[in-house]
Amino acid sequence: MRGIAYGVGVGPGDPELMTQKAIRLIRENRVIAVPGKVAQESVAYQIAITAVPEIAEKELVPIFLPMIKDREQMNAEHIKGAKLLEQYLDQGRNVVYLTLGDPTIYCTFSYLQHILERDGYPVELVPGVTSFCAAAARLNLTLVSSNESLHIVPDVYKTSDPLNQPGTYVLMKSASHMAEVKELLRESRRQICAVENCGMATETVFHSLDELPDVAGYFSLIIAKEQHE
Repeated sequence: MRGIAYGVGVGPGDPELMTQKAIRLIRENRVIAVPGKVAQESVAYQIAITAVPEIAEKELVPIFLPMIKDREQMNAEHIKGAKLLEQYLDQGRNVVYLTLGDPTIYCTFSYLQHILERDGYPVELVPGVTSFCAAAARLNLTLVSSNESLHIVPDVYKTSDPLNQPGTYVLMKSASHMAEVKELLRESRRQICAVENCGMATETVFHSLDELPDVAGYFSLIIAKEQHE
């Protein structure tokens, strides 16, 4: 019988936000897959080891999925990672793949998941606290209420979205072009706040557009709310 591949969200950074189910699966299974070249250097691993110290004694499997533009090469890397997991699954061993935040939101595990499922392996996703929910809570901010809409937009500088739809915008993956993003935000006339490295030791909170730096870290998330009269 083949093992099960679990895509387990460890939350955005604060180990106390890990779910009981995530902690239980790490404790109950021997094989722990982690994104990156060196498992111990992975942010997901560093979060998990604080909540589950015994993970250090597990069989750690690093899965390196480089961020490259060549789609053919990228697909080859995804297949390589999935085939490595399949070696353990073929032995009847479960694999717990740790991922930041939630495995259903812009998660690299999804690429492996599709290959594993195509190859006939069972996959289960275990939700985690999302970065935008954690950031909103850190800011004591309600994302939406009543009948407001929530727009989650990656790489907004690549889209034609002028941020003029009703509701609240969450901007992800925008740090590399922060100057362009800030101009879009200024034109939108929205209330702006942001969190960089939410829940981590290096966490930084920004309460206005003027506070936002032109250079920000990869784990930066911006919340843009409508300003009501």
